[in-house]
Amino acid sequence: MTDARADLLDAVIVGAGPTGLACGIELKRRGLRARLFDKGCLTNSLYHYPTQMTFFTTPELLEIGGIPMTSLGEKPVRVEALKYYRRVAQHYGLDVRQYEPVLSFEGEPGDFVVKTRDRQGRENLCHCRFVILATGYYDRPNLLGVPGEDLPKVTHYYKEPHPYFDQDVLVVGGKNSAAIAALELHRAGARVTLVHRRERLSDSIKYWIRPDIENRIKSGEIKAYFLTNVREIRGDSVELQTPEGLVTIRNDFVFALTGYHPDTGFLSWHGIVFDPETQRPKVNPETLESERAGVYLAGVLVAGMHTNEIFIENGRFHGAQIAEAIAKRLSA
Repeated sequence: MTDARADLLDAVIVGAGPTGLACGIELKRRGLRARLFDKGCLTNSLYHYPTQMTFFTTPELLEIGGIPMTSLGEKPVRVEALKYYRRVAQHYGLDVRQYEPVLSFEGEPGDFVVKTRDRQGRENLCHCRFVILATGYYDRPNLLGVPGEDLPKVTHYYKEPHPYFDQDVLVVGGKNSAAIAALELHRAGARVTLVHRRERLSDSIKYWIRPDIENRIKSGEIKAYFLTNVREIRGDSVELQTPEGLVTIRNDFVFALTGYHPDTGFLSWHGIVFDPETQRPKVNPETLESERAGVYLAGVLVAGMHTNEIFIENGRFHGAQIAEAIAKRLSA
């Protein structure tokens, strides 16, 4: 285990997504030293988005660090966002340690010790004055909790449709990601069934996607079951609990696109306190410091389980908010 005790950083940022990068940039702008750790690649969550994904927002609302973002269309696509954030990280010379997850941290303001594990399996210690958690939530899927969910044919992420040509595919969910996956899989030649536990599709589906998925369902091109839950997943079939009773359908692959949630276990273990009524972590609204002194929350973590309230568009401003609070503390 290496212990860089002499290399005292002003902050360690856990998570190198857009919000984590924004935190690193704002700290550097104030002359402070920060290091970012991510268990995956730079903007790991964005990388795992569907290959052909189009953002709902405009380029300027994804910008960080004052660097303009451009796109060929009115709305940027995934590959443009990945290129942009790579360029931003290079421009500011951010110290980003990819594929090095943070295992734990301990200490107090001015003297934190962060333990990480690198790709060679070595555990390293990093010393810092403050810790910023910007881990997002995309790597923690909401599980169905049914028998067979651990089968290899089940995934909680959708990437692209080609491998599922001429296959019987079940998509579970009723929001935007489920609608896009169902449409792309259908157009790639998969036989798609959509299952949603509510009586209709979510109102959050993008306005240019909704008529398409609704028309495919109405025409019968995509079979849909509403007010329905998956009861069991088997090797070549899936059992559904429908309003008319149990239904078993032929199946090769399952996409359980039922949303994601923050790693509340990791947060609680490190002293982050949640409001018992709203399940939001308790933070100072001005500084975003948690009730664990010296530990700040950035991005969607601030919303707790209400993951639909904070996105890149508003989470990116947390960087300046936190950096300013830390700079004031260090200059006091």
